[in-house]
Amino acid sequence: MLSFANKTVLVTGSDRGIGRAVAVQFAAAGARVALHFHSQQDAIEQVQSQLTGSGHITVQADLADVAAIDRMVNEAIAAFGQIDILVNNAGIYQTHPLDATKFDEWQAVWQKTIAVNLLGSVHTAYAVAQHMIPRRQGRIINITSRGAFRGEPTAPAYAASKAGLNAFSQSIAQHLAPYGISVSAIAPGWVETEMSRSTLESPQGEAIRAQSGFNRVARPEEIAHTVLFLASEQAEFLTGAIVDINGASYLRS
Repeated sequence: MLSFANKTVLVTGSDRGIGRAVAVQFAAAGARVALHFHSQQDAIEQVQSQLTGSGHITVQADLADVAAIDRMVNEAIAAFGQIDILVNNAGIYQTHPLDATKFDEWQAVWQKTIAVNLLGSVHTAYAVAQHMIPRRQGRIINITSRGAFRGEPTAPAYAASKAGLNAFSQSIAQHLAPYGISVSAIAPGWVETEMSRSTLESPQGEAIRAQSGFNRVARPEEIAHTVLFLASEQAEFLTGAIVDINGASYLRS
């Protein structure tokens, strides 16, 4: 098992789903974890109570608010002294089919989705990188989506936000490598989380699972395993990589 003893990690959106699994696995590997949440105080306290080890903290922030992002990062650094690993996981998904959405609602969904999914991650990475650069080490892992490549017909803002995050990841991977900072992304397909449960349990669920030859979707723990590997010393030269985890439901060349 990989060890992250004496390492500190900030995980956004760690009150559920992928973020929760990532936080649990980092804590089990010896890291101290800053658990970000937006509004689910009870949920994040429950996650914190389940973590192995001690010294973990919770940090609240609306990722559409730049000042809140700065405050979140500063709180984590005040508690830990440094942030060794950033996992930008938080995101939102709202359907807004072009042929059935009024323009004012269309604009609102686009603005909110880009603000949280893209700019929230971009600004968090910027704030954390300012502390990593002088230390000449660090890992930034961004959770994007299969939708960035194959599209999201009824949620184009989501697909665009994740495509932008992929491009951002590869851009700063090149820029930050001379400082010893590795940046990578993970692009999952469907994942078995609270956010996807209603769809997976609906009549659509069978067709979604059948997209993969394994006849299932990914588990949050599978995404978390890959996050930990990308954050390890062994994965430094994978900087700039976008790792697909979708059970071969979508293949790109």
